[in-house]
Amino acid sequence: MTKSIWINLPVKDINASKRFFSALGFTLNTQYGVREDSASFLIGDSNFVLMLFEKSLFEGFAGVEVSDKRLGNEVLFSIDAESPEEVDELADKIVAAGGTIYGEPGYKDGWMYGCGFIDLDGQRWSILYMDVSKMPLG
Repeated sequence: MTKSIWINLPVKDINASKRFFSALGFTLNTQYGVREDSASFLIGDSNFVLMLFEKSLFEGFAGVEVSDKRLGNEVLFSIDAESPEEVDELADKIVAAGGTIYGEPGYKDGWMYGCGFIDLDGQRWSILYMDVSKMPLG
């Protein structure tokens, strides 16, 4: 049976991407991706694995070319936060590390606080704090 799931993403500049995700607090995983054209990070308490591959290496694994992310998006990666303040702190780190905020931090529906950002390679992410005590049921 499946033991884990990994996100595999293409990147233009592996060193720039390593600096970016390290600045967000992701943990560099030296067990995997210890090459000049790839990197691995552990995310969160469950140590979810994010693998970064330079574009040509990614295309070799995937068997297709990487699509132009300026024309559309198929996936939105979401990261949970422990508080609205943590969302704000991460948004500041993202901008300082060279990322772009596409959805400013704020509340939605009275129980979610979050923001959206774009990493150095055009992948879209969201950061969400959810106050489940205020979440509508049913």
